[in-house]
Amino acid sequence: MAEQLLVAYKKDIATFSLVPSDRGRFELSLDGELIFSKLQEGRFPDRGEVESRLDDRR
Repeated sequence: MAEQLLVAYKKDIATFSLVPSDRGRFELSLDGELIFSKLQEGRFPDRGEVESRLDDRR
């Protein structure tokens, strides 16, 4: 997923960080705002779901 986001948003990304975590956590934030949380949703995002949520914030 990281590669897909970097390719899709390469002109918009100034900083991209991957932070190792524990307990099955998978979270995506944009400018400090939580976009997706596997812990809250109870699942991984569907294909295209993260991109859709990011586009909603543009």
